[in-house]
Order: sequence, then C-alpha cells, then structure tokens
Amino acid sequence: MALDAHLSELAEKHRALDRKIDEEQGRPTADAFRIAELKRRKLRLKDEMERLKHCEPH
Repeated sequence: MALDAHLSELAEKHRALDRKIDEEQGRPTADAFRIAELKRRKLRLKDEMERLKHCEPH
C-alpha cells in the first residue's frame, strides 16, 4: 500500500505542475525558462512513476 500512496502523491504533484505550466503559458509575458524548468520537473516525476510501476510486484 505504501507504493500506491507514493504513486498517488507523485501523480498529484504531476497534475499540479501541469496546472502551473498552463498558468505560466497563459500569461502575456510567459517566462520560457520557468516553463522549461516546470516541464523538466514534470518529466522527472513521470519517469519516477514509471520506474516505480515497473518495480511493483504483480
């Protein structure tokens, strides 16, 4: 169960970053460097979630 809780937490952080990216892109003076950093963080979370899913016993 701890793995499921951790995956849920990571998924929520992933969604939160998605919202932040959308907010930043919606600004007239969007910061491309901030958007790129948010996208990198989002990708790292996705990679970690995938890694954990593959390590999960079936």
